[in-house]
Amino acid sequence: MPAKGAGLGLPLALLATVVWSGSFVATRDLADSVPPVQAVFWRWVIALAAVAPFAARPFRRQRRLLRRHLGFLALASLFGVALYNTLVHQAGLTTSATNMGMIMAASPVIMAVYARCGGERLGPRRVLGTAVAVVGVLLLVGKGELTIDFAAGDLWMFAAALSFASYSALLKRRPEGIDPLAFLFATFLLGTLMLAPAYGVSLAVQGGFPLTPGTAGPLLYVGVLSSAVAFFAWNRAISLIGAARAGVVYYLQPVCVALLSAALLGERLGLLGGVSMALILGGVALSSAR
Repeated sequence: MPAKGAGLGLPLALLATVVWSGSFVATRDLADSVPPVQAVFWRWVIALAAVAPFAARPFRRQRRLLRRHLGFLALASLFGVALYNTLVHQAGLTTSATNMGMIMAASPVIMAVYARCGGERLGPRRVLGTAVAVVGVLLLVGKGELTIDFAAGDLWMFAAALSFASYSALLKRRPEGIDPLAFLFATFLLGTLMLAPAYGVSLAVQGGFPLTPGTAGPLLYVGVLSSAVAFFAWNRAISLIGAARAGVVYYLQPVCVALLSAALLGERLGLLGGVSMALILGGVALSSAR
C-alpha cells in the first residue's frame, strides 16, 4: 500500500467515525418528533441532493457498468442504506445514544465472523479480543449482569450492527472500475426507492411531522454529513487502507458518542459505562492488533 494512500485513508476513516458519532446524538434527538422510517427516507433524499452535483456526471458515464452490477448494488443499498439506518432510528426510540454507540462498536465482532466464514484464520489473539468485547457489550446492555435481558432499542442496535458489518464486508468485493461517487449515488438512489413504500405506509398511519428548526437541523446533519460526507469518506478509506485498518479507527466511535451525549443530551456514562467502554475498546483493539 503506498504511503500516500495510507496517510489519507486513516484521516478519512476518522472523519467518518466522528461524523457518525454525532449522528447517534442527532438520531436520538429526532426520536421524539419524527417517525423512524420518515426520518430515514428524508435523510437519503437530502443525501441524494447533496451528492447529485458531484455524482451526476460519473453516474451517467458509468450507467451501463452500474446496470451490469445491479444485483451487487441492490444488496449494498439494502444493508448500508435502507436497513442499517432504519434500524438505528428505530433503536433511538428506546435506548440512549451512548448505548447505541457502544453496541455499534461490537460490529467488528460480526466482521470477524464473516472473515472466518470466508476462510480467514482468526488466531487466538483475535478470538480472545472478540470475547472481551462481547463481555463488555453484555455488561452494558445487561446493566452490570451477564444476562440477555436486553431493552428493545439494544436489540434494534444489534440488528443495525449486523447490517453495517454486512455492508462493510460487501465493500471489500466492490466491482472494479466503478467510480466512488457513482457508487455512492447509485446506492443512495436504490436505498431511497426501497424505503419509499414504507415511507408511504408510515405517512398514512402516523401522519407527517412538523418542519421546525428542531427537526430540520438534525435531518440536515444526518443527510448531508452522516450520509453524503461520512459514507464517501468511509468507502474511500476502505479502498485505500482496507476494512481491517479502517475498522480500528471505527473503534473510537463509542468514546466520541459518549462525550457528545454527555455534552449535548446530558447522558451520563457512569462507572458501569466506563468499564464496558474499556472492555469493548480493549477487546476490539486486541482482536485487530497484528
